[in-house]
Amino acid sequence: MSSTSTYSPARKRQWGAERRTEPLPTVHPKPSDRKITWSRVAIVATIVFWAIYVVTTIIRQFLVLGTQDFRFTMEAIGYTVVVTFLTFSALMYLVARQGALQRFQKHVRVPRAELDRHFAQHQPSITVLVPSYAEEPEVVRMTLLSAALQEFPSMRVVLLVDDNPNPTDPATAERLNATRALADSITGQLAEPRFRFTDALLRFELGDERAFVSDEDALELADHYRWAAEWLYAQADAHGIDDHVDVFFADQVLRALGDELALTAEAVTAAVGEGAALTSERVAQLYRRLAWTFDAELMIFERKKWASLSHEANKAMNLNAYIGLMGGTYRVEETPDGPILNAVPAGSRRPGDIEIPDSDFLLTLDADSILLREYCLRLTYFLQQPDNARVAVTQTPYSSFRGAGTRIERLAGATTDIQHILHQGKSFYGATFWVGANAVIRKRALEDIVETEWVGGFEVRRYIQDRTVIEDTESSIDLGTHGWTLVNYPERLSYSATPPDFGSLIVQRRRWANGGLLILPKLWKQVRERKRRGETVSRIELLLRVNYMASICWASFGLVFLLAYPYDGRLLSPMVLLAALPYFISQASDLRYAGYKATDIFRIYGFNLILLPVNLAGVLKSIQQSLTGKKIPFARTPKVKNRTASPLLYVIAPLAIIAFSLFTLWRDWNAHNWGNAAFAAFNATLAIWSLVAYIGIWNTIVDIFLGLTKPLYVEKKRKRSAPASAPVTESIDWRSVLYHGHAGGDVPHFERTAVRDDAPAAPDAPAVDGERQAA
Repeated sequence: MSSTSTYSPARKRQWGAERRTEPLPTVHPKPSDRKITWSRVAIVATIVFWAIYVVTTIIRQFLVLGTQDFRFTMEAIGYTVVVTFLTFSALMYLVARQGALQRFQKHVRVPRAELDRHFAQHQPSITVLVPSYAEEPEVVRMTLLSAALQEFPSMRVVLLVDDNPNPTDPATAERLNATRALADSITGQLAEPRFRFTDALLRFELGDERAFVSDEDALELADHYRWAAEWLYAQADAHGIDDHVDVFFADQVLRALGDELALTAEAVTAAVGEGAALTSERVAQLYRRLAWTFDAELMIFERKKWASLSHEANKAMNLNAYIGLMGGTYRVEETPDGPILNAVPAGSRRPGDIEIPDSDFLLTLDADSILLREYCLRLTYFLQQPDNARVAVTQTPYSSFRGAGTRIERLAGATTDIQHILHQGKSFYGATFWVGANAVIRKRALEDIVETEWVGGFEVRRYIQDRTVIEDTESSIDLGTHGWTLVNYPERLSYSATPPDFGSLIVQRRRWANGGLLILPKLWKQVRERKRRGETVSRIELLLRVNYMASICWASFGLVFLLAYPYDGRLLSPMVLLAALPYFISQASDLRYAGYKATDIFRIYGFNLILLPVNLAGVLKSIQQSLTGKKIPFARTPKVKNRTASPLLYVIAPLAIIAFSLFTLWRDWNAHNWGNAAFAAFNATLAIWSLVAYIGIWNTIVDIFLGLTKPLYVEKKRKRSAPASAPVTESIDWRSVLYHGHAGGDVPHFERTAVRDDAPAAPDAPAVDGERQAA
């Protein structure tokens, strides 16, 4: 295999960016018993040091030294609450990490032959749903092709395009047309291997029914595998390389699959050379593997073309619109509002115009994510095991693409890879959350949680809740309420893009921070329902779930208090630092485990400092929605080649944090409050480093200028053409009258014309009319 070692990136690489492009191992290395033991020690140490702090510092101040003044009492209570919440979050990190280490140690990968045997007997269907909005066609193409090359008995890949179907901007229209052409383009690309291997499988199955195949038949199979490998190598060589994601796709999707098929060809040839006889059953399985790898059906679906479907602007409703149509046949009917889909009743003699097949499983996949080979095969095998009959969702929490071209993308990728470990650990305690970038879902489970309403005469089904912008988290709680569970598959089989600049990162992290508080009441409802069914709800599971949904809130506000308020020096203690030390040491170890530097722990701390206003904004949005009851619009993470400008607030806020930290340092230095001064100096140093390294001095100046001058500009509206003279005859919009009951627009009201004093008198009415009026 020839790897893509060098390329000319479209975006200029920064100093300090990542050079490594090779991803982490698919199967996690088994941690040693020593590492797991030290992980337990870290948990105990955190609890012990926190307890020592509370006893020796807080309680001692009140019980030993006597009654304190009111201000000190309130400071002591506030400081204790902040330290306790932050220590709790650190403890939950260590607990989840402990669960991940135990899962990695016990995981045994299912052999390839067992997968082939299972799917020879069980051939379920799966539909891959890829929601897309204003995405670059080149990015979507890699996602679709990585899904189409998944080996599976019956697979349908559907790109759910959510763009305006009739754009007026020429560039937008060109991009939309290129996106619409992807399904046919990829289908044509796969046509040659699909026809070749489908025909080969058919000819083998119609051949002689013998227990063992001849050497000639085995060598013919090996030739097919070699041809497939060479075809994949050719596709990899032809793939254009613009950035590290293209390198990953060419090497890990196309070439790696080719390597695996070439290795199988060598194995078959070696078996023949040693005189071994392959069974007909095993050869048939190997032929199915080739046929299933290249026979995916691809199509495009645009819900905004249909007036009968919801047009709410969020990813959840884009998915819901298509899922609600699955398993039905529909007749297209034209209306003044646009075409609608009417369900054809069962047994109807008149055929439908559109049929949307149902499937046993769904795979939701973000348009900027990429799957490795065997993702569908291994995860559906897991779901089909008898012990997992009540598992609704399984996934491999996505990892980041290596070789990031910017420092901030590299660090965002590091936090993503850390989250992968923590999500794996949550499954150990039954506290799994659905991560929306990719997941295999049992269709029957979604039918259990669907909510139905009628809007404008049309049925709207909500399988995935869109009440918040973190729809996957809320759906996780809904599934648990109905008796389903979720499990993270303990391998790395999916990858997704991380924001390459501060502006796009703001959009992503603000969305992530919004919604957790709104979902918490549903968690209590789930706990009550599970206890009513007689299930045991683990305290650790409950604590992990609460921390996952609410920790951004208390961590953000807690950090604001620590940064802004000058707490009494008597409240400071080395025990606070010792309680936090196991967390930082463990995270540094996890960073090394994920291929980063241990010193990145300091960069992440500074990174979180400049993201503090972003997290606070997301939390405040949750509070706003809870008070107003109005949904917060879904904000899509920008994925563009150029830099995304940052809003003025989020550029000024890091400067304010730096300025206030320096002021606090000066004030506490003069007051000889050395503990607070050291903390302020630490924060100022790392915040300055983060501002320079991740936002950039020049970018900061540009974004401030844009933020200050943007309100001065008003978008020029297009001039409307002069109104045409009134036509002599006006034709009625009969379609609107027959469909809406009126001629379109607002529902009309009867308006009585006022009679003016100078108006001419009406002629006398007939006597009979006057009698009716008098009556």
